[in-house]
Amino acid sequence: MSTDRQPVTADGAPAALGPYSHAVRSNGLLFLSGQTPLDPATGQLVEGGVGDQTRRCLQNLQAVCEAAGASLGDAVRCGIYVTDMGTFGEVNEAYATFFTDAPPARSTIGVAALPVGAQVEIDAIVALA
Repeated sequence: MSTDRQPVTADGAPAALGPYSHAVRSNGLLFLSGQTPLDPATGQLVEGGVGDQTRRCLQNLQAVCEAAGASLGDAVRCGIYVTDMGTFGEVNEAYATFFTDAPPARSTIGVAALPVGAQVEIDAIVALA
């Protein structure tokens, strides 16, 4: 059985914090690893609230998509992980600016903590053309 599995590395996204690929392309889908709100230029957590962090996560995901020749607008599913479910409204507000038309399926999960002290992390699955 052959596998159609191609790792993707994105220069425009923060370096991976561990032994994982930014994404893996397989069988017409792009599976994106979770992105925390790190500024790719500095490697530091962005300043501001959870809305700012959400936007940075999505910008990082878009950079990974572009490295694979895709667009975050083609996401079929996103997973959002937050350290405070009380920020759900702020996360939704920022998220909505990236998915204005026909947003992907999604789950939002409250977690105890995230890497680098982030308040939010987002992963995605994107359909490739």
